[in-house]
Amino acid sequence: MKTSDFDYELPPELIAQTPAEPRDASRLLVLDRKGGKIEHRRFFDIIGYLHPGDALVFNDSRVIPARLFGLKKSTGARVEALLLLRRGFGEWQALLKPAQRLGVGAIVDLYDRSGSPSGQTLEVLSKSEDGTAVVRLSDENRLTELGILALPPYIHHQLSESEAERYQTVYSRIAGSVAAPTAGLHFTPELLKAIESKGVRLLFVTLNIGLDTFRPVKEEDPALHPIHREYAVLSAETAEAINQVKASGGRVFGVGTSAVRTLEWAAKNQGLPLKPFEGWVELFILPGFKFQVIDNLITNFHLPRGTPLMLAAAFAGWETLKQGYRNAVDERYRFYSFGDSMLIL
Repeated sequence: MKTSDFDYELPPELIAQTPAEPRDASRLLVLDRKGGKIEHRRFFDIIGYLHPGDALVFNDSRVIPARLFGLKKSTGARVEALLLLRRGFGEWQALLKPAQRLGVGAIVDLYDRSGSPSGQTLEVLSKSEDGTAVVRLSDENRLTELGILALPPYIHHQLSESEAERYQTVYSRIAGSVAAPTAGLHFTPELLKAIESKGVRLLFVTLNIGLDTFRPVKEEDPALHPIHREYAVLSAETAEAINQVKASGGRVFGVGTSAVRTLEWAAKNQGLPLKPFEGWVELFILPGFKFQVIDNLITNFHLPRGTPLMLAAAFAGWETLKQGYRNAVDERYRFYSFGDSMLIL
């Protein structure tokens, strides 16, 4: 298995720049991983594939305004910081630009979102060989006043404040992700209510998504790719509910690769039945992985050579998934974060 195996051709015009309106009007490609059958639906049709006694498991993490701007206090040079991972209150792993001019001890005076001085600062505490730094914010509680959403590099339209909620799921609750759990962007409150009324359980985990979600794997052997840690929470309530669904013959639908990583990490490290946990997840799912919890997967169309694509390939089988992707290109589906969705049965 090589990283280059996970390439595919995508016309640039199929990379979605804006989300569908309404959310559940996006298209849905339904892929049967056993027979390879493909159906074309709208996302709101997903309710027809759910049975009473099934469960949907969502990631309720909320995207933080992780991109910050300011001036280096000693020189007045312009600085940009991208928060990657929360290490403690006010303390973050981050990418800095220009990194070479920001040594340990450097202070940055941060702007607010209007571009005015905020009175808040960022201090560089340490730097690592991987190009990241550990920084301290003077008041993390004011982060929402300072930063903007760090959209993936393939989205060229910066969302306005009024549009920013479209890069959040309607059930987002726990702030901490750099990137959105995009498979959940298609759900509306009305669709969730209709699904629950059908006798399907709506369950939630939390995993704070980092930049790995849209960073390509650079090593030719994907097994050598370093996976960064992500903080996750599987509550006792959700663990017990999933155990009940599995015991009664219901199916567990993972809504997005982040929810899948949380559940499969718990099963891999703690065994079944599932047990609650809170801590760091470091799980890179490649073809050959044995899934123990999820039975079906709801996911978006992912970047070539990316870890989410490899997870979807592990679940569906790469040849079957490639067939689905080729069909999606032929049918002019919209790809990536603001794009259309796929249900893998």
